[in-house]
Amino acid sequence: MKYLKHIMLLVGFSLNALVTFSQCAMCKAVVESELEGGGSAGKGINDGIMYLMVIPYLLIGGVGYFIFRHYQKNKTTT
Repeated sequence: MKYLKHIMLLVGFSLNALVTFSQCAMCKAVVESELEGGGSAGKGINDGIMYLMVIPYLLIGGVGYFIFRHYQKNKTTT
């Protein structure tokens, strides 16, 4: 049963990656056609990608900091 959960999780992540790659190709095509027409949508999309990329790292870093601080506090009191 334990291995079945791992296999299902691996299959789920693999299928998710296939959908993600197709979306990236669509975004790239839209940006390329916009830039050929003299638009500035590429800068907006790059800013959006950076925004979406930074938020999860900040959240994970914050949780990691609080866990580290909790363990340090418990380590000094014992």
